Amino acid sequence: MTAFDVRLITEEERRSTFDLLRRALHRPRATDDLWAWGGASWPAAHKFGAFEAGSPIGIVSAYDTEIAVPGGRTLPVAAVEGVGVRADRTRRGVLSAMMAAQLADFVARGLSLAVLHASEPTIYGRFGYGSAALGKTLRVTRPAARLPERVATGGEVRLLTPEEAVKEIPGLYRRIGLHRPGMIGRPERWWPLAHDRHVSADDGHLVAVHSGPDGDDGFVVYATIGSRSVDAPDRGAVLDVHDLHAAGPAARAALWRFLLSVDLVSEVRARHRPVDEPLALMLTDHRHAATVAVEDDLWLRPVDVAAALAARTYRAAGPVVLAVTDRLLPANTGHYEVGPDGARRTDAAAELALDVDTLGMLYLGQWAATTLAEVGRIDVRDAAALGRADELFTTTAAPWCGTSF
Repeated sequence: MTAFDVRLITEEERRSTFDLLRRALHRPRATDDLWAWGGASWPAAHKFGAFEAGSPIGIVSAYDTEIAVPGGRTLPVAAVEGVGVRADRTRRGVLSAMMAAQLADFVARGLSLAVLHASEPTIYGRFGYGSAALGKTLRVTRPAARLPERVATGGEVRLLTPEEAVKEIPGLYRRIGLHRPGMIGRPERWWPLAHDRHVSADDGHLVAVHSGPDGDDGFVVYATIGSRSVDAPDRGAVLDVHDLHAAGPAARAALWRFLLSVDLVSEVRARHRPVDEPLALMLTDHRHAATVAVEDDLWLRPVDVAAALAARTYRAAGPVVLAVTDRLLPANTGHYEVGPDGARRTDAAAELALDVDTLGMLYLGQWAATTLAEVGRIDVRDAAALGRADELFTTTAAPWCGTSF
């Protein structure tokens, strides 16, 4: 076994831990130019490193933001990012020790939820995270795909300069708001590395904004890959959608109409879109828009189960008593009554029993309790409770994050 200690990193260790992370993810160390972009997005706060003889061998990071939960309320949340262990120090308890320290920090700071995007789905369930929102990949064939006139859009779409994109899009994202369960805020530190460097003049990304009757209400960040060639003169470029958000259906439709009108494009691709986004139904021929993949996107971990359950709303159904088990944070283990009037701890007998990672899967409404029971994730002690749980936890709109981190 390797002797190591886990602690918060110092300001002086920011770049070495950033490089460690990149190497763990099979990327080269940061150049000076990349560090100039990304340094502001990698502060020392809330980063736990594992150190052997003073050198970093592992890193876990998180930043504070907010998340929309069912019912429209937003909660403080820890967005876990930057998790990695040096290749020659894996499977020695390093990750488990860092994740335990991070969870203890979340508890000490009074957070009720944590979220992440999983590089490997098999890793995070053992730390209490469950796959809470899915995303689909769309492939739209051009020029055949068209939006008919009956799909009302209106307004105007304009392209921004790189300088305008850096200045205007953060405020527009805030104005659009967190209107789906699972959407998270983008703090100031998020933008330089995740947005600004992509829309700079040298990176090939373009930004278009839609303006409606009340002003700007949607935007899309996209890039084109390849172009027609001598070998394939009839094939155009692939237009890759990087980021698309809109305040309502009209703005969303107008942005898609714009994307499908770009000349010399043979295909539009968009990854991690909401699973219920109705683009195919908007087209004159729905077969020109195909869902080519559905993937896990946002993973969620209840840190304070009582507070998390009490924070969201539930649909009209009889209450259900859940027995929740949390091996890493045993204070969460207990029985909870969930109903249309809210949630609270109870001494009543449990009707459904589940681990905290499965509660994370149930929380935003992506998965039905019946489905989770069918695959063995919920122990059913009263079969009549399943239908009530399905109704209580379901949401009108599918959960969606829409932000990479």
